[in-house]
Amino acid sequence: MANRKSERLLNLLIMLLVQRRYVPKSRIREILYPDQGEEAFERMFDRDKEELRSLGVPVETGTLDAYFEDEVGYRIRPDQLALPEISLDADEAAVVGLAGKVWQHATLADATAEALRKLAAAKVPVDVAALDIVEPHIGADEPTFDVFWAATQERREVVFDYRRPGAPEARTRHLQPWGVVRYSGRWYAVGFDTDRGEERVFRLSRIQGPARLVGEPGSYEIPEGTDIRAVATRLVPAPATEPVAVLVRAGTGHGLRRMADAVEADVPGPDDRTAWDRVRLTASPRVVADEILPYGADAYVESPDSLRADVRGRLTTLLRTLQTTGGQ
Repeated sequence: MANRKSERLLNLLIMLLVQRRYVPKSRIREILYPDQGEEAFERMFDRDKEELRSLGVPVETGTLDAYFEDEVGYRIRPDQLALPEISLDADEAAVVGLAGKVWQHATLADATAEALRKLAAAKVPVDVAALDIVEPHIGADEPTFDVFWAATQERREVVFDYRRPGAPEARTRHLQPWGVVRYSGRWYAVGFDTDRGEERVFRLSRIQGPARLVGEPGSYEIPEGTDIRAVATRLVPAPATEPVAVLVRAGTGHGLRRMADAVEADVPGPDDRTAWDRVRLTASPRVVADEILPYGADAYVESPDSLRADVRGRLTTLLRTLQTTGGQ
């Protein structure tokens, strides 16, 4: 049920965002709520639009014809949805960061493609560029991410082989996942380990082979008040941090700026095309590398040397991959 509701809200957001004119209610019902009766549609649509508004999405109501005000339509203006620079505390940043990392994952990418397919099939003109303002460019690339993400939604146990650092071989584990969280540049599954009888955290990159869903949906409950990030922070060894200096073009690098201890404006940069700022922060180099890569040529690592080498190595690997695949 939660998955269907999330997909419906995403479809409504996309439909109202990618069109330049007000969309009549009849058209919204035809495309997004085709199986609902009149009363059921009215209740569901009212709840959905109010939920989007409660999330800060500016759903506008207006008339379709300047001379006739009897037909009401809806739209979302991209310029109103785009956010100014904001400041988040650690917990808020974690939630936003998780949403951004999951967006490009196949499950939500498929939902977005399906929404656009429905609009195209109904011959609805769309402005796909409007999606840029709600699409963070970070991916979730662990092979088992799909399984654990589905498990948290369906409340199903996961069976997998896990190799701990220093262990000679992997062991089969059974976990009732409470959630998936990114911490210190890594993805972790947090939940109840039925083998040990206690809460545990497993790094997805240490899982050997496939992970399998077992049991029926709804086979367990997540303890009330569980904070999966707090569990991960408590159970995962704290990452080593060190001073980092990164140059970013003026007006870019907002994620790095939010992490900064200090920002020096208008400093010499690697080119003269724009002004540059120096961002100083104390953090795990791996976390900073993950943050830097999406900025491309808008960011340049000054120090430490290990971070610069890491970023250069990742970019070189990406370039070789693109050359091998022909940029596909």
